[in-house]
Amino acid sequence: MLIIMKKSADEEALVKIKEYLINRNFDIHQSTGANRTIIGVIGDTETLDAPTLERMPGVLQVVRISKEE
Repeated sequence: MLIIMKKSADEEALVKIKEYLINRNFDIHQSTGANRTIIGVIGDTETLDAPTLERMPGVLQVVRISKEE
């Protein structure tokens, strides 16, 4: 799963979403570019509710990556 943050997302928004994920035993990988920050969520993301994540401050979009069969 990828969480794409808004360009205007502040550090507090990033900290909150990372804490939310870590507290649910997910590993994360943050990639910060010139215009966007993307958080890669590592683990069984089927248990995460994408609409809940999208309502969190600073989140632009949540993208599920389905596994190959």
